[in-house]
Amino acid sequence: MLNDDLTHDLGALLPGQSTDSGATRRTALKAALGVGYAAAAAPLMAQTAIKTPADGLTVGEVMIDVNGFKMPAYRAAPAGKTGLPVVLVLSEIFGVHEYIADTARRFAKAGYLAIAPELFVRQGDAQSYGEIAKLMAEVIAKVPDAQVMGDLDATVKWAAANGGDASKLGVTGFCWGGRQVWLYAAHNPAVKAGVAWYGRLVGQPSELSPRHPVDVAARLNGPVLGLYGAADTGIPLDTVDKMKTALAAGNAAAKASTFVVYPEAPHAFHADYRPSFRKEPAEDGWKRALAWFKQHGVA
Repeated sequence: MLNDDLTHDLGALLPGQSTDSGATRRTALKAALGVGYAAAAAPLMAQTAIKTPADGLTVGEVMIDVNGFKMPAYRAAPAGKTGLPVVLVLSEIFGVHEYIADTARRFAKAGYLAIAPELFVRQGDAQSYGEIAKLMAEVIAKVPDAQVMGDLDATVKWAAANGGDASKLGVTGFCWGGRQVWLYAAHNPAVKAGVAWYGRLVGQPSELSPRHPVDVAARLNGPVLGLYGAADTGIPLDTVDKMKTALAAGNAAAKASTFVVYPEAPHAFHADYRPSFRKEPAEDGWKRALAWFKQHGVA
């Protein structure tokens, strides 16, 4: 489970610039993408964190135009290569910090153009918060799913113009990003496959989140591999069962989707910088993710 017992607020929501001034807002953000770990992610277990070197890669921050708004993203790709399969890497609630950037580099080492867009940037600087409760209330809860879908569409467009082959499109994400994987697989007809790491599957509809994965399960464009933990107290196994039922009643991509549930794994078992990390499920899930993408044409 996410550690929600933190009490020291290390940051606050920035004063609101207009959302059509992306460059100005980005300048004000405190942390560069992929540098350091988010404050609210403490306690950290840096000794277990994987460090993927950037040698042989082109890495760093890029700016993606979303209808005039400049959205930052972390990009990693084999240097000098074009026509690369594309993987969108969707972050947890902590934004695009070192763990997400490292995950992008791991995909790049496997031959992908991996892009991790900063999907919370209009609402605030997720990395600067020290309290999860405040981060959720002041930033994450204000992010509309429709905004996320549009940002991801723009990211795919950017990838196609910058060395990526958008006909070989995959999407993966963790926790908050895992939920978005399911939604994006139903949103974009170009998605060949998705890998969702412990993303929430059910929920009450709201103005900003009118549908949840179980509501769109029947009409996926590409099959999704769900990697979940049986010891995840925030995602009860009965919700996984509900999702399986919805998938079984869906189209071909829905029926081709599947789950792997690791018996003793908690939430965030892939997060190698946190106490929730579980080496064996994380490594097994990573191998399955790469194989899943290859099996479904994202390679």
